[in-house]
Amino acid sequence: MNILVIGSGGREHAIIWALKKSAKCGKIFASPGNGGTGDLAENVLIPINNPEEIVAFCAENEVGLVVIGPEAPLVNGLVDQLVKANIPTFGPSEKAARLEGSKEFTKQICDKYNLPTAAYEAFTNADKACAYIDKMGAPIVVKADGLAAGKGVVVAQTTDEAKEAARDMLLNNKFGDAGSSIVVEECMFGEEISVFALSDGKDVIYFGSAQDHKAVGEGDTGPNTGGMGTYSPAPIMTDSLQKQIMEETIIPAIKGMKGDGTPYTGVLFAGFMVTDKGPRLLEFNVRFGDPETQVLMARLDSDLLDLLYTAATGNLAGKEVRMKDEAALCVVMAANGYPNDYEKGSQINSLKDAEGLEDVIIFHAGTRKDKQGNIVANGGRVLGVTALGQSVKQAQTTAYKAVETIDWPEGFCRKDIGWRAVS
Repeated sequence: MNILVIGSGGREHAIIWALKKSAKCGKIFASPGNGGTGDLAENVLIPINNPEEIVAFCAENEVGLVVIGPEAPLVNGLVDQLVKANIPTFGPSEKAARLEGSKEFTKQICDKYNLPTAAYEAFTNADKACAYIDKMGAPIVVKADGLAAGKGVVVAQTTDEAKEAARDMLLNNKFGDAGSSIVVEECMFGEEISVFALSDGKDVIYFGSAQDHKAVGEGDTGPNTGGMGTYSPAPIMTDSLQKQIMEETIIPAIKGMKGDGTPYTGVLFAGFMVTDKGPRLLEFNVRFGDPETQVLMARLDSDLLDLLYTAATGNLAGKEVRMKDEAALCVVMAANGYPNDYEKGSQINSLKDAEGLEDVIIFHAGTRKDKQGNIVANGGRVLGVTALGQSVKQAQTTAYKAVETIDWPEGFCRKDIGWRAVS
């Protein structure tokens, strides 16, 4: 089966790497791909805002499955256009993708199906939002309603900070249309966990757990990023917690969407805060996470192509996800200056040496090949240095050994990925 994977990040590289293991896998196309995907797939450039071109490409190249990595084309309805052309596609419809496209919509789903989450109100008026912030007190969370590249959430420690965030979004257009409406919610305390499940619109199966590090600096300090590292499985995850999360949140959400006439197909990525009152939903995402995908795919012991295809075609019943017993940890190497201004074009050396280390996989994100075939930085988050180990600690040690092997003075990483699990 020929496959088209849409996206250019570490998530897509990891998905392609895992798909390539399947005996059913034919040729893989990556659009646009990156400097690493080109070693496993053919990088092609198809405008994702032009469904007609994608449909024509799939027909010409006998593509039997399309896998959409990023959230934006999902929220914009690309799946609907491909399914309309009878092309099996892994991902939710435009209406179902509102679970990520609108924080307020997710909260409404929580209300409707009694999913445990934080108390909240939604606002388009800054004065009303500020009055609510004064009423609730701090700490408090302010979220842009729409897609903001993972940066539209402010955990404010004071009411002044929260009101400034609300005004920045509603009055100063900080996140454009994504912040024209906001959600203000209570701040929950506990330990965060990321949970993944696959759905074909009817059935749902658990895919795995991870814990990530959003802040740019050691000790989870500094501004939020798209993710500076992650590890799997989450040590906090137990069989009873997994059962509770699935039965109280994931399964009711999937059943509710189906009952509403908007069946959810694809992967559902749910962020939870495990509080002293149990797991409470922070957010839904409608795609695999990045860099969570890197550790999930490193641990996956099932045929990914079979799982994604059966989810896309409504035949997930009876399937199961098998994971290796080993832990996996991913350290993100980013360009100096990220998440603020950074330069592109610096050359990255000694990647082959790092990849040659036992239990190490290097997933590319913001990279490209120059005319001489050298790997150069082409984004903010550039590499996902991933390692397996008998424990998170062992995986951490191996991953940082690989990081030290890579010769890239213009890049940096956090030195404490996995600290919760090893401290």
